[in-house]
Amino acid sequence: MLWVKSFHLIFVISWFSGLFYLPRLFVNLALETEPTARTRLLTMARKLYRFTTLLAVPALLLGLWLFLGYGIGLRGEGNGWMHAKLFLVLCVIGYHHACGILLRKFERGANTRSDRFFRVFNESAVLLLATIVVLVIVKPF
Repeated sequence: MLWVKSFHLIFVISWFSGLFYLPRLFVNLALETEPTARTRLLTMARKLYRFTTLLAVPALLLGLWLFLGYGIGLRGEGNGWMHAKLFLVLCVIGYHHACGILLRKFERGANTRSDRFFRVFNESAVLLLATIVVLVIVKPF
């Protein structure tokens, strides 16, 4: 089980690294006016999104293995933290999907959001991760 937990954490950390950096690229894309720089930023964002998606798959599968295979947070009293965590994991998946939608808008030249929006959007991933970590470590309910 410790190997599964270790690899789950490695993939979650890697996935979130991409989710932290991708909206930062969006900030730069929202500010950039020079076509060559925009093309370079779009290429970086596209590659990062694909790689981040690849990292999300094992993170989610390993988490599912821990939940269903080892029963972590599945059985017994006081597992409300796991319900909250699973809800937040769904929010992270939605956030990841939203990054893909925003990237496609940038690719089409249809972005209507400001750099300020993307700065706030970027911080929401930090809040999601922090809340998930607290739920898993503290298990408040």
